Amino acid sequence: MFALVESGSITKMLNGKRGITIGGNKYPSAIYTLWTKSEREAIGIYEVEMNTSKRKNEEWYVNTNVTYAFGGGKVTGSYGDATAKAHADSLYTNQDKTDGLIPEGKDVGDVRVEGLKTKLIRSVKKQANNLLSETDWYVTRKTEKSTAIPSNITTWRNGIRSKQAAMETSITNASDTPALETLYTYVNTADEGDPVVMERPLGEFPELGS
Repeated sequence: MFALVESGSITKMLNGKRGITIGGNKYPSAIYTLWTKSEREAIGIYEVEMNTSKRKNEEWYVNTNVTYAFGGGKVTGSYGDATAKAHADSLYTNQDKTDGLIPEGKDVGDVRVEGLKTKLIRSVKKQANNLLSETDWYVTRKTEKSTAIPSNITTWRNGIRSKQAAMETSITNASDTPALETLYTYVNTADEGDPVVMERPLGEFPELGS
């Protein structure tokens, strides 16, 4: 991305795909690829230098829009302070009802916007159900033909359910959004000098046969 700077101020943002007219002079789009940095800047076109130091993972945070500034002979694009996404559900209030903001079928106290915890727990449940579905046929066979379910299958299915419960508890007990992010962040837990072992505090579902 580029910016047109005139009289020390940014007057236009440019995507570098179209030509431009400056002071009555027409320039083709080739100036963005064929001209040197100094040649472009001589006519007031600067390539934007991005400062992403405040940009955070959008799974957990809401980033601000980028603001652009010219100074020190360069154009910089910067993010403001990111806001952590709400980890709890927001609910419809009496004021929402007064203002007519509650849709049909909903009422005061119902969920207005799901928080991260609700979404993450739903994801854990879905993962567990998908894993269990792989061996549901053992359960069906037992029901229909009284064929015993292999002990390793029963042990694994119980392990899935236990891990699901533990994951949901960890998510529920997380104090805030950064704590939720930490649960999902992989770190090397191996001792120094040992092979790398990447693990996350939330843990993983057991594999069949493990």
